[in-house]
Parts: sequence; structure tokens; C-alpha cells
Amino acid sequence: MSGSLKEGKNKLIFGVNDLPPPGHLLVSAFQHIMLMIMSLSVPIIFASQINGSEEFTINLITFSMLAAGAGSIIQSVGIPFIGSGYLCPNICGPSYLSVSLSAAWVGGMPLMRGMIIIAGVVEMILAPVVEKLRRVFPTYIVGLVVAMVGISVIKNSVSSLFGLEYRGDAISSTELAVGVFSLMVMVLANLWGKGIVKMYCLLLGMLAGWGLALLIEPAYLRDLSVVGRAGWFALPHFGREFFNIKVSAGMLVPFVIIAISGSLKSFGNLLAAQSVSEPDLDEVKFGPIKKGLLADGFSTALAGLLGGVAVDTSSSNVGLAAATRVVSRWISVVAGGIFILLAFSPKLVAALSVMPRPVLGASIIFAASFMICIGLRETFSQKWDNQKTFVVGISIIFGLSTAFLPNLYARVPGIIRALFANPLPTTTILAVVLNLLFNAKK
Repeated sequence: MSGSLKEGKNKLIFGVNDLPPPGHLLVSAFQHIMLMIMSLSVPIIFASQINGSEEFTINLITFSMLAAGAGSIIQSVGIPFIGSGYLCPNICGPSYLSVSLSAAWVGGMPLMRGMIIIAGVVEMILAPVVEKLRRVFPTYIVGLVVAMVGISVIKNSVSSLFGLEYRGDAISSTELAVGVFSLMVMVLANLWGKGIVKMYCLLLGMLAGWGLALLIEPAYLRDLSVVGRAGWFALPHFGREFFNIKVSAGMLVPFVIIAISGSLKSFGNLLAAQSVSEPDLDEVKFGPIKKGLLADGFSTALAGLLGGVAVDTSSSNVGLAAATRVVSRWISVVAGGIFILLAFSPKLVAALSVMPRPVLGASIIFAASFMICIGLRETFSQKWDNQKTFVVGISIIFGLSTAFLPNLYARVPGIIRALFANPLPTTTILAVVLNLLFNAKK
């Protein structure tokens, strides 16, 4: 990568191939699991939208966690031909929620599962193409993509920090206090903490915010009653529908489009993971990125096969690795293994799932800050000219317009609407097109 990002391997507490001591390994893995748990809202929302029973919801969460855990291991362990070998865990992918609901409403779970498998296969087919994109993705656009991964979570993270769930909700002073307090503990622990305080700054902030919420907001104490009712161990129920998988030509285009969008997001996450894990690189190594995208597609297909929601790489976890300077891939492997074990314990999942919404928002803001700044430093480390100004400026303006003016894109044809669903795909595609256009005569 560029010189501005060369922080040196000596600045990393645990490098990408280092195996931390067991205590550090487990606590660091748990810190990443706390971020991964946030994504369980995706299967919960999905189940509620199709009026799924409690048993259905539990099964959906279990299968989704199994796929995310297995995907995290495959992505990070360093198997030949698949997986980037970086700390880049999988989570339940919110970008697939809308099209998955459409498939479920049309053809039930069998159709949703079949189309998620198709989407995963599309991502796997696209993976080898990445090595041919060196000209398409010069360093300053790589940085822009990484920054937009962080920027694309602003809407949800800030809404969560303020405790807002629906448009028009009133801001609660207690929830705002919880979110701000949690974020400040994370930031202060990272800036001025030493040793384990700095290393586990996110975990400390989450626990501090959770503790404050329990003290000042009785509703969070009532939420804990769910934990008491949940069982310690449960196996998923494999009904007759488990072996019933369907596909539909009518659903093919939207799932292919969302697969392309998901690949762009994972491309940005993996670029950021490489930048954080190997700060002394002078240019992008596309081999690990290709294998990482292959693993991401495989994990998505596995989620459909098992009967869970689609999974995706996590930008928040990459941001956490950058914040703590602990980038060991073995942390992701252990986190994936624990996530699989948690899938069979409804009580533990319930305990982690009732974390206050403002604390979750603070955590994502904390992690996204690093993603945004890593990308911007990469972008502006290059020799600058007016051509780059127009490529970056125009792409960001139209990319952010998808968040500021969502109604503007409401009538975009459905088959390509996913490309305008958030700033990342819009900015990436426009930057690539403008860069190629301006360099056409060179």
C-alpha cells in the first residue's frame, strides 16, 4: 500500500500470522463476537416479516450462525485456494434482506434458499475476475472504496446510537446518554489506555454502556427476562422443507445484482483487511483478495443450503482490528468456532442479543471511523491532480445522494435498484467508469 499507511509491523500488537496467548486469543475473539452478534437482527427481522413462528425464528438464527461461523473460519484459516488469510469474519448480510424477503413471499423458504445459493455461486464466479482489475482499481480508488465501506454504515449506526428504530421516533435522553457514554469509553480507552485496556477498548465500552443502560433504563432489565426463559442447549429442527430447494428465473436478476453489490462490499472489506494486516505492502496483493471473495461466495451459498439468511464479510470487525492493532487471523478462526457453538445455545444467544441498541450504534461508529480514515489516507496519499478530483468528488457526491435523497432513486428499475441502495456500490461503479473514461486516450 502507499507510504502513508506504512505503520510498520512493529506497531502491530499481534500480526496476521501471530498466535496470541490463549487468554488474549479468547478475549479478543469474544470482542469480535460481540460485533458479529449485532447482525442477528437480520434473521430476526426476516422471520417477523414473514410471520415466522418462534421455532422457525430460532432455527433461522441457528442456521445463519452456523454459516457465518463456518465462513469466518474458511476466510481466515488460510486453506489453499480459498480464504484470504486475514481477520475478516462473516456476519448475517443485511444487503440481502430485501430480495430474500421478496423470494420468501413468492415461493417460501425453498425459493429463498435456492436464490441465495445462486447468489453465492455468482460471487464465486466473479472472484477470479478481481486479479484482472489492477488497471480498473488504482490506489486512490482502492482507498475510496475502503472509505465508502465505512461511510455506508453511517445511517444505521447513528440511528442506533440515538436509540431510533423507526422514522419519526422521538430521541430518548437516556438512550442518547447510554450511546454517547459507551462511545466515549471506547475512544478514551483506545487513545489513552495501555496494554489490555487499549487492546479491549471496544469490549470495555460495550460493557460500560450496557451497565449504564441497566442502571438508568428499566426496560433493559425487563429484556433480560428473555434470557431466563431460553434453554441452554437446543438442536435445530430439520423439517421436510429443509430438503426442498427451488429457483426462479424471475428472481434471478435481482439476486445477481445484489450478489455483484455484495462482492463490491466484500472487495472493500478485504482491501481494508489487507491494508491493516500488511501495512508494509507497496501495492495491493490481489491473490488473497480473490481467495477471500471466493470464500465469501462459498459462505453465502452454504447459508442458503443450510437454511439461513445470506452472510457477508464484516467491515466493523476489520475496523476493530485496525483500532486495536490486533490483526491475528486466528482470532477470526476462534471467533467463528465459538459462533458455531453459540448457535446451539439459545440462552447465550439471547443474552448477547438484548444488548442496548445505542451501545451497538456506538460500536459500529467506533469501528467505521477507522475504515473511513484508512481509506481516505490511502486515497490522498497519491500525487493529486484535477482528474482525480473529479473522479473522487463526483463519485462521492452521487454516492452520498443515495443516502441523503433515497426517494430520488425510488423509481429506478427494480433489476438495478440494489446498486443505488447505499453509497458503496454507486460510488464504486461511478469512480471506476470515470477513471476509465478520463484515461481512455492514455
